[in-house]
Amino acid sequence: MLRRGAAAVSLLVLASCASVNEELLDAQLPEPPAAWSADSNAGAAPTGDWIGAFGDDTLYALIDEALRHNNNLLAAAANLDAARASARVTRANMLPTLGAQAQAGRNAIVTDPSIAAQTGGNTSTSGLRAQELEDQYGIDTNGDGKLDGLDLDGNGSLDAPIPNRRVYINSFALGAQLSWELDLWGRLSDETRAAYKQAGASLADFEAARLSLAGAVAQGWFSLIEARQQRELAERDTTAREDNLRVTERRFERGVASSLDVRLARSAHGSSKANLAFRQQAEKEAARRIEVLLGRYPSAELDAAAALPSLPDLQGAGAPGDILARRPDLIAAEARMEAAGLQARAARKQMLPRLTLTSQISTSGPDLSDVIDPERLAGNIFAGLAQPLFQGGRILANSKRARAAAESALLSYAQTALEAYEEAENALAAEYYLALREEALKLAYEEAASAEELTDRRYASGAATIFNLLDAQTRRISAESAYIQAQQQRVSNRVRLYLAIGGEFVTGEEVRTASAADVSGTIVPADSVTGE
Repeated sequence: MLRRGAAAVSLLVLASCASVNEELLDAQLPEPPAAWSADSNAGAAPTGDWIGAFGDDTLYALIDEALRHNNNLLAAAANLDAARASARVTRANMLPTLGAQAQAGRNAIVTDPSIAAQTGGNTSTSGLRAQELEDQYGIDTNGDGKLDGLDLDGNGSLDAPIPNRRVYINSFALGAQLSWELDLWGRLSDETRAAYKQAGASLADFEAARLSLAGAVAQGWFSLIEARQQRELAERDTTAREDNLRVTERRFERGVASSLDVRLARSAHGSSKANLAFRQQAEKEAARRIEVLLGRYPSAELDAAAALPSLPDLQGAGAPGDILARRPDLIAAEARMEAAGLQARAARKQMLPRLTLTSQISTSGPDLSDVIDPERLAGNIFAGLAQPLFQGGRILANSKRARAAAESALLSYAQTALEAYEEAENALAAEYYLALREEALKLAYEEAASAEELTDRRYASGAATIFNLLDAQTRRISAESAYIQAQQQRVSNRVRLYLAIGGEFVTGEEVRTASAADVSGTIVPADSVTGE
């Protein structure tokens, strides 16, 4: 009946938790559609290496370096080790515990009060009989009238007379305790499973940190390339403004241009120099930002590539529901939700009785051989059934707290899933709009560049004013800068899309290993390929 009652209680608790969780989840997490609303033709989920889509070998090397040296990723790895160790600690609660202790002692007993006063120590009445000493401190196991374990005068002799002597007594003891709580209701199993779910969440956190780091390095690298292009554009603009100023000053000296033309040229030159300083600062900061991700000292010595990569067509993003099984942060949230549910169920079972088996084994004697004598060993096994009666509402409050924490974890999972859908939908929509924006800005830049060339020729021939030239140059610089920025935004959005759908990637070392395998037909170590 006890087992049948335990099973009934367990099923009741499990059924109540499952029903409430299902109701909450259905209320907070809508059914995902079969296709993305932003792009119904997204196709199947991309597989393999999304880093390879950018065709940049330097990016592989940077991500490899970051995966080895980034402190946040190393901290996530340490947290994973701690979570796994914590799970093993929790699992140990299901196993018996065994403790042991050993003691050894040697005491001096003085039978003459006058000697005890001089030397210190325990005393007894002068003329103490051997039988009394045997009763208090020793055992005569062989019946020869001599006390086993007594060393009279410290010289190993047992034949010296007992009265008015100092007696040394040896004592040895050995004990062990065994305790084991039987998991009648599955409470310990729930706690253990919850701990391993938490360890699984930490593993997903590590994978999320790894994916996020790869994405951050890629976006930082593309931002650095853009910063370099913007700085080079500002340098060209400054050079052009210097040429304008030089020509205008010569024309002013010949009386062809007015002082207003000179002042306008000088103003434009000053503005271009200010913009150049700003672009130089931005490039240095972008380099330092990615150097920190790599675990380097931020010395701004990283050189960027000359141009941003050309993007291939997006192969696909899969179905919205697929990201629930692909995105590491969603996997971690789901594991924590399940762990919180198990912890709530375990807290509910705290109100049920506990059955604990305990055993104690101990022995002692004046000789070391006595403590290992099987005939003298004593063992006791006890079984105790404990039922909480009154603890000031602590158990019930803990159960309600765990229940509320489980509901919070479930709602957090639902919110994380909705935000993941939002990120993917925004990135997919941005793919289309950023492509349109890039194409439009490219046209604006090309036309502005042509207009600048035409205005420059007309100004040299005197058919255009300095106002026309400065306006054309400013328009071309603005259009080219916006075009470069649009290219960077589109490339970075592709990275955000891969992160939003939980895309996979491989490291540079794995790419080199795979390339060597394709050439030789067998897998060879990566260090033999790189020559390291």
